[in-house]
Amino acid sequence: MWIPLFLLAVSAPLEAQDPTWRKEVLLFWKQEQRDAAFGHMEKVFEARTVKAGGTVRAFGRGKPLVVGVDIDTYMRSQRSAGLLIVHKGAIRLEKYGLGHSAEGRWASFSVAKSATSLLVGAALQDGAIRSLDDKVTVYLAAMKGSAYDDVSLRQLLTMTSGVRWNEDYTDPRSDVAKFGATNPEPGLDQSLSYMRRLPREAPAGSRWVYKTGETNLIGSLVSAAVGKPLSEYLSEKIWKPYGMERDAIWQVDLTGREVGGCCLAAALRDYARLGQFVLDGGVVRGRRVVAAGYLEQATSKQADIGAADRGYGYQWWTNADGSFEARGIYGQAVFVDPKRELVIAANSSWLQATDRDKMSPERAAFFKAVQAAVDRE
Repeated sequence: MWIPLFLLAVSAPLEAQDPTWRKEVLLFWKQEQRDAAFGHMEKVFEARTVKAGGTVRAFGRGKPLVVGVDIDTYMRSQRSAGLLIVHKGAIRLEKYGLGHSAEGRWASFSVAKSATSLLVGAALQDGAIRSLDDKVTVYLAAMKGSAYDDVSLRQLLTMTSGVRWNEDYTDPRSDVAKFGATNPEPGLDQSLSYMRRLPREAPAGSRWVYKTGETNLIGSLVSAAVGKPLSEYLSEKIWKPYGMERDAIWQVDLTGREVGGCCLAAALRDYARLGQFVLDGGVVRGRRVVAAGYLEQATSKQADIGAADRGYGYQWWTNADGSFEARGIYGQAVFVDPKRELVIAANSSWLQATDRDKMSPERAAFFKAVQAAVDRE
């Protein structure tokens, strides 16, 4: 695999070698920077390791799935780094592009939100979180006196807090663009410091607005509740016992805390195993990891997002046919269809953070084509 020389030179951070690599402007990197870095994010950002165990949960090998789509053409169009289809626990298709391979990690961006949601379910099972209806301030005292005083964990999970936030990936003045570059208050982690300054714009529970910052808060809350970093808790609860193949990394903020709403990087097969873990009901070798009933709620529509056939659960995007997805900007996805026992993992490097006109509809059509191919068998 060819790797640009500037990625191999690790004697100094990339942003020190080239000022265009400033961390806070990831959304405004050039395309060649994204292509080079998405598979090597630990060379750009500080991160913690999510350790895998010694025993790998192997997938079976099924016959190639006839999707009825030219896979190479589709992957080129999607600027795909990896595409994996697992049906009934067996790999039916696995291909890589952009110089990526099964041995590498790829940035997930907001797919991490769904992993953070799974850790909420684990903390409920462990008794570290008592109820989703607890107020945020029960676990994060620093949020007292802020707009989050009357916001519950359930409202954070469904992004219905009513607190104002701008998620415009094209606007350098948006909250999602500014958050990572804002110096935290002394003694507070970056998420708490930034989020407690935000004003309220609607009553809690009344309106859905997508907010990466709120998943960052969820991550801080889980970490405070369990008394461990998110990377350690994810390794302990899922990565090791479920048999992930490779270590993952989780980006940390300026205060050294994992960014709950973003930036877990893992191997493509391990993203698929994350979907398979959900298909298995959050149970590993007969031991319940995620609280009973949590996944059913997390992966079903809890909030109206203004689309008749889609909704939002607890950090999972939901579809009317019962399937659901973890999604990240620039084309990352883990698609799960319980009815068909189907998982599709996709890594990409789209030209835009989001593309509702071409890339997203094309990917959605491909997922439907895969479902149809399974139904034809």
